[in-house]
Amino acid sequence: MASLSTHLLRSSSPFASPLAAFFCIFLSLQLLPRPVLSQCSNVPVIFNFGDSNSDTGGLVAGLGFPVNPPNGRAFFGTSTGRLSDGRLVIDFLCFGNMISDEAFRNAVYMIDIGQNDLADSFSKNLSYVQVIKRIPSVTIEIKNAVKFPLIRCRTYCSSVPTSANSQIAWFSRLGQIENARKVFDQMPQKNIVSWNSIIAGYFQNNQPAEARCLFDRMPERNTVSWNGLISGYVKNRMVKEARKVFDTMPERNVVSWTAMVRGYVEEGCISVAESLFWQMPERNVVSWTVMLGGLIRDCRIDEARRLFDMMPVKDVVARTNLMAGYCQEGRMDEARELFDEMPSRNVVSWTTMVSGYVQNQRVDIARKLFEVMPEKNEVTWTAMLMGYTQCGRIVEAAELFDAMPIKSVIACNAMILGFGQNGEVFNARKVFEQMREKDDGTWSAMIKVYERKGCELEALDLFTLMQRQGIRANFPSLISILSVCASLASLDHGRQVHAQMLRSQFDSDVYVSSALITMYIKCGDLVKANWVFDRFSPKDIVMWNSIITGYAQHGLGEEALQVFYEMCSLGIATDDITFVGVLSACSYTGKVKEGLEIFESMKTKYLVDPSMEHYACMVDLLGRAGRLKEAMDLIEKMPVEPDAIIWGSVMGACKMHMNLDLAEVAAKKLLQLEPRNAGPYILLSNIYASRGRWADVAELRKDMRSRKVSKSPGCSWIEVEKKVHMFTGGEIMPHPENPMILRMLEKLGGLLREAGYSPDGSFVFHDVDEEEKVRSLGHHSEKLAVAYGLLKVPAPMPIRVMKNLRVCGDCHSAIKLIAKITGREIILRDANRFHHFKDGVCSCKDYW
Repeated sequence: MASLSTHLLRSSSPFASPLAAFFCIFLSLQLLPRPVLSQCSNVPVIFNFGDSNSDTGGLVAGLGFPVNPPNGRAFFGTSTGRLSDGRLVIDFLCFGNMISDEAFRNAVYMIDIGQNDLADSFSKNLSYVQVIKRIPSVTIEIKNAVKFPLIRCRTYCSSVPTSANSQIAWFSRLGQIENARKVFDQMPQKNIVSWNSIIAGYFQNNQPAEARCLFDRMPERNTVSWNGLISGYVKNRMVKEARKVFDTMPERNVVSWTAMVRGYVEEGCISVAESLFWQMPERNVVSWTVMLGGLIRDCRIDEARRLFDMMPVKDVVARTNLMAGYCQEGRMDEARELFDEMPSRNVVSWTTMVSGYVQNQRVDIARKLFEVMPEKNEVTWTAMLMGYTQCGRIVEAAELFDAMPIKSVIACNAMILGFGQNGEVFNARKVFEQMREKDDGTWSAMIKVYERKGCELEALDLFTLMQRQGIRANFPSLISILSVCASLASLDHGRQVHAQMLRSQFDSDVYVSSALITMYIKCGDLVKANWVFDRFSPKDIVMWNSIITGYAQHGLGEEALQVFYEMCSLGIATDDITFVGVLSACSYTGKVKEGLEIFESMKTKYLVDPSMEHYACMVDLLGRAGRLKEAMDLIEKMPVEPDAIIWGSVMGACKMHMNLDLAEVAAKKLLQLEPRNAGPYILLSNIYASRGRWADVAELRKDMRSRKVSKSPGCSWIEVEKKVHMFTGGEIMPHPENPMILRMLEKLGGLLREAGYSPDGSFVFHDVDEEEKVRSLGHHSEKLAVAYGLLKVPAPMPIRVMKNLRVCGDCHSAIKLIAKITGREIILRDANRFHHFKDGVCSCKDYW
């Protein structure tokens, strides 16, 4: 069973999903060892202190214990519950020769009843007896739960050493190995069970060296001791040490052999496990099941079937394992045949079949089976729910979610992601807010929804709240927030995330390094991006592409080409994204000759077929250089029809070189392809305006209104002390500190005039007088952001400004002079590229 669970969690197949992970946890419960229960002379009756949200009763019922539910509120077998809760209750009832107030208090705290009156009373440090007297409802529940005074639970245990052994096991499971050792050291008489318990505790707490030390000190050992050593090494992924013990132990039994086979299976050494399995002098159902799981894990499903057919006893676990293997391979007919032939089925078997249909995109069949299940648990409900969310059927998912008797954290997380994928951000946040318990996956899911739907500021706010509440960010949430930082160019937050990744040792992951490079590039810190790139080895194609694209966006065409040639010299295969980056670098820096040579050699030398994106880069390259006729010739020779990106490049080149005739042709093509896109209207309108054709401008705007096409307003933003400040042109949504910003602009205006700056009215695309044009130019959003940066960002730190549109020519000229007269470095990222302004010069060399 453990082998199958491990296989499902590690597999790269579609079955390896959060649903598979959740399902494997439930499978593991079916073979849960019961060392504490085995030490009790009688089976304890379990009681549930919790309210309607408690799941302890459901867990222990699922493990086969008798349950007397207080007021009928336990969920019996419909809830898997939290493993630690139920086990602690069992330990508590078996605990020892008496139950002290302190022991009772600790037990109650550990079974997580923090939402009712009992916990409130204990927070006042009351004793057990005082609590019972104070809360009549609890008295009634306990009387219903047990048929004897609680203080007499000591009669269930046979001796004082047994009690101490239970304490050792209890503390070990809690991760309190020091307390377990204290109990062990204080025992006046230690029997072999005591030694085995403390050794198992050290293994359980990932201290195999100390466990071995104690094993070597044991006055006597039995086969259980040796088997515990083997199992401990296996659990700590030390299979070589386990094999040494196995080879030297004086006597082996079927448990010894099975533990060793399991160790090899879990390490992926299936052939070694198989060889050892066939050497076993005797085998039990567990041995067969472990080997069966190993073959399934190794994707040898047909051999697994032959082994299954040889099994002398085929229990429900073995049948369910094989059924899960068929589902994993997509062989649903064989899985269903096995399911139909099962002499008896439990809830796990039903859930496996439902999950198999879900994972193989046969949700409707899964739902039919789900409806006829004799009993359902949280895993079953969650499996069905995730089937709907993963295939985008959010309405049915929401209906099922509302009907769920118990909404687990995993189910809620699935709904958050499902609503997010469907664009229902409000509903996703509603589920998030209504959750009483959240795990790191909950926060990660909500941040991911915000990131994917363009709600970057909300994602940052939630990430900040997450940190304030002491929740440690997991890998997916850090990746999502890195993407948000890149989008907003939030360098301060990006650096903070990078620091967290270093502390968590995530930075050694190649995917993380690529994301960090992209983040630093988009935040304008190319030096740091280079640092991440240079220190990582070996580099994959994504990292090379990231740095090439970064150089291109920053206008460093020569550096981009150098990296490209270095990459090729190292024998790293290029891909289509590589050439998009290289050709963009040539386009942004006017390297027409180099760009043409690389484009012509793509197929012959690098074996990469040019796609639409590469043709778009070439049209842009030729168009920027003013070679519009060659650009049009290339479009006519394309093997496919040009798309909106191609005609958009033509349109941009026409605006740059004021080619009105070709612009009108390109605009018509664009409006046919994307009638709701405001871009071609704006570009053509700007060309008309620059020619003084105001009647044509008015006609275009009238056409936009009739078609209900709206233009995205120009906005810029800047991050100051981890807060993003947004600016829009004119009087729309003025900044809270607008008066101070306007005074800075007025001051800059005087300095600019002294330096010879004259506003270029050709960049005002409205029919207004010259005075109004000058005022309009002075309040462009990028100038407002730069002024705010001068006020708030201390020298010599660079001022980093982002804009959602292409920077206008007048602002470009003005910011060059502002950088010169203030002695500041200003980095501006517009919709196309970066501009580094310093000492009156821009990195783009005025070619953009």
